[in-house]
Amino acid sequence: MRLPICLVLGLAITQFLLTDRSFSQETWPQFRGKNAAGVGDGNPPIEWDLESGKNVQWRTAIEGLAHSSPIVVGKRIYLTTAISEKTDEPSLDTGWLGGTGKSADDEGNWQWQMWCLDLDTGKKLWAKNLVEGEPKRKRHLKASHANCTPASDGKHIVAFFASEGLFCLDMDGNQVWKKDLGDLHSGPYNAKKLEWGFASSPIIYDGKVIVQCDCLNTGFVSILDVKDGKEVRRIERNDVATWSTPAVIETENGPQLVCNGYKQMAGYDFKTGDQLWTLSGGGDVPVPTPLFANGLIVITNGHGRSPTYAITPNAKGDLTPKKDAESLPEGLVWFQPRDGSYMPTPIIVGDQLYTCNDNGVLTVRNLKTGEKVYKTRVGKSSGTFSASAVATKKQIYFSDEKGKVKVVKTGDDYELLAENDLEEPIMATPAIVGDRLLIRTTKRLVCIGRTKSPEND
Repeated sequence: MRLPICLVLGLAITQFLLTDRSFSQETWPQFRGKNAAGVGDGNPPIEWDLESGKNVQWRTAIEGLAHSSPIVVGKRIYLTTAISEKTDEPSLDTGWLGGTGKSADDEGNWQWQMWCLDLDTGKKLWAKNLVEGEPKRKRHLKASHANCTPASDGKHIVAFFASEGLFCLDMDGNQVWKKDLGDLHSGPYNAKKLEWGFASSPIIYDGKVIVQCDCLNTGFVSILDVKDGKEVRRIERNDVATWSTPAVIETENGPQLVCNGYKQMAGYDFKTGDQLWTLSGGGDVPVPTPLFANGLIVITNGHGRSPTYAITPNAKGDLTPKKDAESLPEGLVWFQPRDGSYMPTPIIVGDQLYTCNDNGVLTVRNLKTGEKVYKTRVGKSSGTFSASAVATKKQIYFSDEKGKVKVVKTGDDYELLAENDLEEPIMATPAIVGDRLLIRTTKRLVCIGRTKSPEND
């Protein structure tokens, strides 16, 4: 059984305030940026080289072990980490051998921290210790104690460390509030003694913080006021443990909250919490975050079947496709029982859905019809993928666990533009900020951007 580390986290359509630290085209305020779309407005390099320094603007060492992604607000980068007091090298297994299902044996105290770096230089501006102690829950050998990516609305930063708590800071790292959401036990539903660690990231929408807590011992979505942490609404859920970040989408009938799941993929009225539609029977270890583009909600999941569903925002009732039925339920536009994703969240560029599974197999489909455009393996070498892809309109960056970043051209035909090696494992999804690409390895944060050198003239 392989680990579902959700580093593929959350979809939110956030209303941003225009302040001196507010959101611009170069801001990446949550996992995979605005709306979790993963598509940047700039044009980062497609090639770089660590030895020569070509297109490597800076590299900053990050203490501890964390699979959370960096976010960017203005000229500041924010990221979380978990630091062991016992060792500088916490155990980590990657690749297929890392998927044994076993938990890491972490002894002693850990510190859960928020870091702030300068975007232009990579210099650490500050690091704040948010909580310290022995972890309340274990992690998988392939996971970390800080899997959840923080989120920001330009005035607040929210960091979630599961059983260790939900924290809200101001932009200078001062704690605004803390919320204890209880003991959150994440692991396989059919082997409840195993602990794999929590990974669903918080999102912020319309002044509210949303966290999805599908666990073995509890199941709910909590909606809290970002100003004071008071719970505004709680939606009870009945599902297995999931590692997917929720999404908030805008529809003609108002905002809708979308959650991935196994028993309960579902859309809810954001203002009331009422369930609008539901799906069941997909992959039994749900990880990828729901997506919304061109008028369609896309959900995939998979520990085995890996189906993909395309849903209209005004869908109602049970959308589960019936076996051998001649037609799909109204509201389910198309359904593919295979070629979905177990770990990474897919990405939509234009009218095409790019789905790279954890085994490196890329399937490209027409978003509107579900028709397959092509299917191939990404890159020249084999590898496993936990990080989700990010893209521009012209190219998509796929990062494997070995530290290789494969750059693929968008369009109807597969074309590998480049393959770059960062020489350290990559478990976290990168961020695109203007013409920069921020990639977190297990040891450092790397800024890829055009450098002044004869090679680039």
